Amino acid sequence: MTPQTIPASRCVRDTAVEMPQLVLPQHANVHGSVLGGMVLHWIDMAAALVANRHSRRPVVTAAIDEMAFLAPIQIGQLALFKAKLTLVDRSSMEIRVDVQSEDLLTGERRTTATAFVTFVALDPETKRPTPVPRLELMTDEERAEHAQALERRRLRLEKRKAVCG
Repeated sequence: MTPQTIPASRCVRDTAVEMPQLVLPQHANVHGSVLGGMVLHWIDMAAALVANRHSRRPVVTAAIDEMAFLAPIQIGQLALFKAKLTLVDRSSMEIRVDVQSEDLLTGERRTTATAFVTFVALDPETKRPTPVPRLELMTDEERAEHAQALERRRLRLEKRKAVCG
């Protein structure tokens, strides 16, 4: 896709991802629940798909905000990842990833985690950050999430400045 064919903006719904993952024994710890690192990997993959769909560029993970594991996901359950854009800057994109577990025998779902992942789009030739389409906010919920994302971004940049000088 050439820069001329990349749209000036995209809606949240146009790039959102729902990604199911069946938890198998190789994904689990000795307690029979999915490894936290595996959940992080799947979160990163779901967020990368959203960032790539939005930018139509190669993308790299820049940050994963603090997250907590609220409930385990057991072997044989489905891990469901719902990812959507919350903020777009010049070359960076914040993606919210909500994680649920689903018991395939009962249909019961539980919220297990939420993460906010920041990706940066890269120019395919120079491998340097490159501009991405603007984000069109269509609903009040999207505008509220965007306002919260702006505050998270401010805090991320403040923390990075404090750490890196």
